[in-house]
Amino acid sequence: MIAALFAAAVLAVSSPVPAAAPDGDVSFTSHGVTLRGSVVAPEGGGPAPGIVMVHGSGEHDRDDYRAEAEAFAKAGIATLIYDKRTEGYSLFERDYSVLADDALAAVQTLRSRPGVDPARVGVWGLSEGGWVAPLAASRSTDVAFAVTVGANGVSPDRQQSWAFETYLRHGGVTGSMVDMVASTNMRTLAGAGAFPEAGYDPVPVLEKVRQPVLGLWGELDRLTPPGEAVRIFRETLERAGNRQYTLKVFPRAQHGLRQTTDGFDKLDGFAPGYLDLVANWVNGPKDGPSADPPPEQASQSAALEPLSWYEAPWIQIGVWALALLAFAAYPVTALFRRRKDAPLARPARWLASTGLLGTAGFLVYYVVLTTGAAMAPGPVLFGRTLPWLALQLVAVGVVVAGVVTAVSWWRRRNETSGGTRVGLLLAGAVLFVPWAVHWGLLVP
Repeated sequence: MIAALFAAAVLAVSSPVPAAAPDGDVSFTSHGVTLRGSVVAPEGGGPAPGIVMVHGSGEHDRDDYRAEAEAFAKAGIATLIYDKRTEGYSLFERDYSVLADDALAAVQTLRSRPGVDPARVGVWGLSEGGWVAPLAASRSTDVAFAVTVGANGVSPDRQQSWAFETYLRHGGVTGSMVDMVASTNMRTLAGAGAFPEAGYDPVPVLEKVRQPVLGLWGELDRLTPPGEAVRIFRETLERAGNRQYTLKVFPRAQHGLRQTTDGFDKLDGFAPGYLDLVANWVNGPKDGPSADPPPEQASQSAALEPLSWYEAPWIQIGVWALALLAFAAYPVTALFRRRKDAPLARPARWLASTGLLGTAGFLVYYVVLTTGAAMAPGPVLFGRTLPWLALQLVAVGVVVAGVVTAVSWWRRRNETSGGTRVGLLLAGAVLFVPWAVHWGLLVP
């Protein structure tokens, strides 16, 4: 296999390099949605093989993969790039089955193009596309091959948990915040159905892929556990009897096979040899099996445990809301009281203030973290980001203020009025404590 690739590389260098033809705009329909794209094809020559490029996660248009498409066209491969669907796809909604059908519709479009060999059209998928492209290949023999870049061998929730932990620890974060973001948060989102395709298992799909597979990973991938992916791909394809595979790991390369210093940055230029390897493999024989050793990982991913009854999202939201209302009731009702309860006013005000700040502040920071900030945590002190450290100090303040308020109220229970207001406030503190422990605010 290595000798064949070397010979193809020498031939490619010694032969004239074709230029890419002008883009040919195309459109196709999938699940009632019209998707638009471009075919970047080589100029002249006989029928060319083709690649449909399948997107990574998030919003993408055809230009996001134009650099690779133009490189493949210059190597004699017609490449279809298209604008990713927005209907039915968002942070909280996506369906890999639909995305696979989109890719298959693109395959049929490319197969029908003049100058394209319909028997040699395959799919290429990056990241999320590494789940989608094999699914498309498993559904249709019209797909001639599958190329994956930064693909996962584990489920999306497990992958995202590993990525969160990897980025937080790289940023110097330790302790409860890591557990909250990577574990409690991910398990809650999955349990609430707010993480689409969370438990998607790629292994049964890989077992159904009969086409040749080219799997590519960066040695320093920090979004996908690359060592596990290489091992799972090799074991699954072998078990299924598909021995036409090549699994390659590129040194000093990150998730998208760009050059990197540590896996967390992205330098200009692709990993040396990546584009040539894809072009030579698509144009040449699909020998195999061939697999690089799995790269080392600083940590292994772990399957997420199902939620216990008390961790159910509706219970957690309910406890949070009741605590927030209990803390808010004290200052709100004070607006309608003519007589002040002086002996308890100060500790009760502290409890209400810290309780409101802790509950509302956590919600705000939680949204910020789960929408991307966990991948760039910012300044860290004592193993905590500054907002998380502030929230933990506030949570301790709630406990202290709650104890002082309870003691003061008990000592003066026969001297003061407003017992209902104080009792409601203390109930908020009682609810707050286990909730804050669960979410890591009262955990080192």
